[in-house]
Amino acid sequence: MKTIVFLGLLAVALAAPQAPSEPIPILKQESEINPDGSYSYSYETGNGINAEERGSLKDIGAEEPALQVEGQFAYPSDDGTNIQLSYIANENGFQPQGAHIPTPPPIPEAIQRALAYLATAPPQAEK
Repeated sequence: MKTIVFLGLLAVALAAPQAPSEPIPILKQESEINPDGSYSYSYETGNGINAEERGSLKDIGAEEPALQVEGQFAYPSDDGTNIQLSYIANENGFQPQGAHIPTPPPIPEAIQRALAYLATAPPQAEK
């Protein structure tokens, strides 16, 4: 029994992804923080990962300003395609955009017609 457990653990250890034998170089790295609270950074690595982001305070008419952040990152996937995502994050939440992000299926035509009808119907009195 001990042999089976040992061989199972050995198989899992050999199947696990191995750490790269050499460090991945950072090809470019920039960072800036300004006194007004705005910032920006970017970097690019030797294995094809790159990212950039910039943020600043935005007056939204509230007691405190909101942080407006815009950025993007990209990296090569396991199958060799390039995954790229751009985003905005502000008082309306995190809003990502990318070709790899799943999208919901279209609303069926019958449901679309029902929603259009309900939008034009007069409000019903509560009982």
